[in-house]
Amino acid sequence: MKATTSSFLIKKLNKINIFLVFCFFFLFNQSLKSQPSNPFGNALVPDMIADASIQEIDGVFYCYATTDGYDNGLHTSGPPVVWKSKDFVNWSFSGYYFPSAVGQVYWAPSKVVQANGKYYIYPTINKFMYPAVSDSPDGPFKLAKGEDEFIKPYSPSSTLLKANGSNPPWGIDAEIFIDDDNQAYVYWQKRNAARLNSDMISLDSTSIITIDSPRKSYSEGPIFFKRKGIYYYLYSQGGDERYQYAYMMSTSSPLGPFEAPQNDIISTTNYERGVFGPGHGCVFNLSGTDDYYFAYLEFGRRSTNRQTYVNKLEFNEDGTIRPVDLTLDGVGALRKIKQDKKIAIKSCKASSVRDSLKIAPNQDSLLNRTEYFVPEFAFDSANGSRWMPNNKDEDCWLTADLGKTRKLKKSEVFFVRPTAGHAYILEYSTDGKSWKSCGGHDETEIKSPHTDVLNIKARYLRLKITKGIKGVWEWNIF
Repeated sequence: MKATTSSFLIKKLNKINIFLVFCFFFLFNQSLKSQPSNPFGNALVPDMIADASIQEIDGVFYCYATTDGYDNGLHTSGPPVVWKSKDFVNWSFSGYYFPSAVGQVYWAPSKVVQANGKYYIYPTINKFMYPAVSDSPDGPFKLAKGEDEFIKPYSPSSTLLKANGSNPPWGIDAEIFIDDDNQAYVYWQKRNAARLNSDMISLDSTSIITIDSPRKSYSEGPIFFKRKGIYYYLYSQGGDERYQYAYMMSTSSPLGPFEAPQNDIISTTNYERGVFGPGHGCVFNLSGTDDYYFAYLEFGRRSTNRQTYVNKLEFNEDGTIRPVDLTLDGVGALRKIKQDKKIAIKSCKASSVRDSLKIAPNQDSLLNRTEYFVPEFAFDSANGSRWMPNNKDEDCWLTADLGKTRKLKKSEVFFVRPTAGHAYILEYSTDGKSWKSCGGHDETEIKSPHTDVLNIKARYLRLKITKGIKGVWEWNIF
């Protein structure tokens, strides 16, 4: 009788255990499903930028771009900063590279080109293309003709990129290409192109053309490069979620004649992957290799709240370009550099969390995203997600729990809208109750990241934002 009872109890307990395990995994899976997701993937830099021009100079990657994140259209874009990286993963900037352009409507800077012992860049400022010059790709740049004032929209000026004294060409989005014979060319909005004179600040008026392309929709953001004797001209079509890139090829010259391959669309919205409106960007080559990359803005937050992504650009044997396998995953490190070891946090807390933001689609569009702002996003190393507090939060703090007391070397904070500048307080604790200062600064500084050398032992770090837009794209602790 006792044996029978014991056997019965064991079977009963086994059933209970199986039920409890089932319940645990069910609840665990439900909790995973309830966790907010990041639909914005691995953006290039922890900020909103568009119209990127990326190049490698002396082993350093430079990214000149339009600064986004102002919600009110391009008339509030700017200011001009250049993001730099040695490995293509860890990016930073400090201050402005074109100080006199701060406060202007600053769009779509070209890559910098080297000529006449100087560096030249060609941004669109107040809706015109300007040549600017510097002794360094880091700047500071100034107007190439030595004037300090920028014209207002639609007014002629001698500071513009002009055609031998004639009226300036109407247009935006200059792209510069220098051929093997050192002849420079400029391409701009609406499929226009011309040779640059040797002064690098004026056009050869006899060379101005409009490239005849099979696709006639509005076009901007031209991209031009040469590979294995073939000239490639990429031009955008449409805008918003309908942004896409077509291309043409020439084996004759940078001004054509061009031919369009049968499959001439290389990037367009991919609804399955969640990539919307891949538009104005660039193509760049990893020096010393045949590796090419395609950078593009993505329209998934609507308006001028765009981020930039990079995918591999691949070619067929005949030189035609394969349609880009668009993802928001990024390409990772392109150069190896020695890095400090990043510490994974155990958990994090914040003073508050901004309500989720529903991003409504345009008519006839499938764009349908929700952005979340939970504190965990500040530690996901994705660049496409961020923590933000609610608008009424005056305390504005973010705390990282490392799980145990550890020796900490360094802290790096990438704030939301870093080009506006930030001030903050950084504190540490071993018990989460008693706090001591270990970093930060009282004055607003315009840079990203904000770095503090620590050399402390702590389990907890707490960040308090005192000036600037409240929010953190990424927080790295080493």
